[in-house]
Amino acid sequence: MKLKIDTITYSINSKLIVDGVSLGIEEGSFVGLIGPNGCGKSTLLKNIYRVYQPDSGAAYIDGRDTAQLSNRELAKEMSVMQQENQVEFDMTVFDMAMLGRYAHQKMFGNDMAREREIVRAALKEVGMEGYEERSFLSLSGGEKQRTLVARALVQQAPLIILDEPTNHLDIGYQYQIMSILKKQKLTVFSSIHDLNVASCYCDKIILMKAGRIVDVGTPEEMFVPEKIRLLFGVNTQVTRNSVTNRPNIVFIPSGE
Repeated sequence: MKLKIDTITYSINSKLIVDGVSLGIEEGSFVGLIGPNGCGKSTLLKNIYRVYQPDSGAAYIDGRDTAQLSNRELAKEMSVMQQENQVEFDMTVFDMAMLGRYAHQKMFGNDMAREREIVRAALKEVGMEGYEERSFLSLSGGEKQRTLVARALVQQAPLIILDEPTNHLDIGYQYQIMSILKKQKLTVFSSIHDLNVASCYCDKIILMKAGRIVDVGTPEEMFVPEKIRLLFGVNTQVTRNSVTNRPNIVFIPSGE
């Protein structure tokens, strides 16, 4: 088991946001966290990658309590793409991606030619080759997200945590970024807004509502009209995608 979450509880201003969540993410799997806005998805993820400290419970990577790891040790095990990526000052695309090498930097002795090659290879992987000297802030939303994916990849951590990485992107960029992540030999745990994107790429789906995990299973098991209705309060028709053989969710307007 690559990632284990053991009864994490977290409150904000005495309001319970994450309520005793326990789950496991198997090594090499691509797992989607699904639930309505405000259900605690992002808060749970922030407890895992230590933006927040749980009221109780813990997260473990290969049996090691993440709270006991130094920042550098944690960065070698886990890379993170957050939903909000505020940049206080501008830098080039290359330098933004190079930030992912933080955990591997030594005071002396780094092979900088090798470091730069790792960054160039990652930028090429995400389709940002030729953008190295561009200002990061001048990029489109999709280009920024691809650069941040490159930053996560150059970190070379075996686990990547993603907080709705495609939430504000058009459909083309959504599938492009998820396809890039899918073909990496990584363990991926991501909150995902779009159910069809999750169905297409995830091995396992975790359903979350009101701070609790309500069900876990394959896309075929989780994406059925009854479960979607209980989670989101909407009616759906679920068919089989003839290309991917995965569930395809069609939302039925109210009153139809």
